[in-house]
Amino acid sequence: MTSLRVRRGGAEAPVVLLLHGLGATSEVWEGVVAALGDRAWVAPDLPGHGRSYPLPQYTFSATAEAVADLVDPAGTVIVGHSFGGVVGLHLASRPGVRAVVGLGIKVAWTPDELARAAKLAAREPARFDTRDEAVARHLRVAGLDGLVDVDHPAVAAGVVEEDGRWRPALDPRAFGVGEPGVAALLAAAPVPVVLARGQHDALVGSEDLLELVPNAVDLPGLGHNAHVEDPAAVAALVTRF
Repeated sequence: MTSLRVRRGGAEAPVVLLLHGLGATSEVWEGVVAALGDRAWVAPDLPGHGRSYPLPQYTFSATAEAVADLVDPAGTVIVGHSFGGVVGLHLASRPGVRAVVGLGIKVAWTPDELARAAKLAAREPARFDTRDEAVARHLRVAGLDGLVDVDHPAVAAGVVEEDGRWRPALDPRAFGVGEPGVAALLAAAPVPVVLARGQHDALVGSEDLLELVPNAVDLPGLGHNAHVEDPAAVAALVTRF
């Protein structure tokens, strides 16, 4: 079984399960956690990210299985960003799940985009002589460049030192999860699902989401990492449940 680094807090039910995007760590939810107040929350580093162990092979379903025990059967609202949003949809039928909020899920993929992702998955992890270089790469891959300072909590778990050199903590093989199949996941979901995007998210078009759900949410003025840019706006999507 994959060993996960898991952070928890709060006490008020239902539990909010927070699943970060590709390349990030659980610390990207710091602002959302603060905006949720006393609400109970749990946030893992997904397998192959941060301080969590890698998987033998990466699929969305395998990643979901690795975090499935974090769903509280007494009541859980799942909030997932991008990659984590797809993982959340895979968990929608688990006992206790009340709703899934998918933020910034890229639902439309071209063959070229999938081929580029597969090529990234085949690369060896990038290694650097200095921590600063590894941090810069981590921030770019996680989409956090320009959004957080280098001393932000989201940075510390995002890089690791090995044999005197530094690398991003992300296992590059996670890029190889493939096309997410969001339409089928939505059709199978037995609970309410909210799909949201930042208004300026270049990876996710509003028309792409509206083809799947009639009530897709555009968060004004925000980009792909809306939960980092305006945590209160994302927390408001959660508190409706």
